[in-house]
Amino acid sequence: MNQREQMEQRGQWRITVWEEEHFQGKRCEFMLECPNILDRDFQKIRSIKVENGPWVGYEYPEYQGQQFILEKGDYPCYQAWSGNSSYRTEHMLSFRPIKCSNHSDSKITLYECEDMMGRKFEMCDDYPSIQAMGWCSKEVPSIKVNSGAWVGYQFPGYRGYQYIFERDRRQGEYRNYNEFGTQAHSNQIQSMRRIQH
Repeated sequence: MNQREQMEQRGQWRITVWEEEHFQGKRCEFMLECPNILDRDFQKIRSIKVENGPWVGYEYPEYQGQQFILEKGDYPCYQAWSGNSSYRTEHMLSFRPIKCSNHSDSKITLYECEDMMGRKFEMCDDYPSIQAMGWCSKEVPSIKVNSGAWVGYQFPGYRGYQYIFERDRRQGEYRNYNEFGTQAHSNQIQSMRRIQH
């Protein structure tokens, strides 16, 4: 990739973070991932503005801990990014862009067993309740992302823990819940939606 292409690609993602709530205190703008905000002499991130592209934020450095989807818009305090999660963290310490999102061309397959075995259920739209749409369980043992990027939620109505599933990572294959994220304690997913770009 030449320098011009790199500059064009960088413009696709832009996020500004603040150390305090309501866009106060120390501030920094990013167009690339940040594995550890502490390396930038920040103590924490308490508010965010996403100007371009979707991002995923993490509770801990090096993309560890609870995941939070960050789409275009303002996040003046932690409640704005944790939403209806039963688990709340008051800060983020790392984040990265989601490069494969394509809201108009997203497809994902859920499997009833680990290692993408058993009955499957294909989705290409948002589902506030996958059980209401025909999935017979509160659990999703494995997932294959065929295209795009998705966010799965622990509970119906896009609530609870968030898990980001991307075609560009793991070849789109999530063979068991341990691969959903470092904070995944079970394979309970009850709602899913496409990530906006």
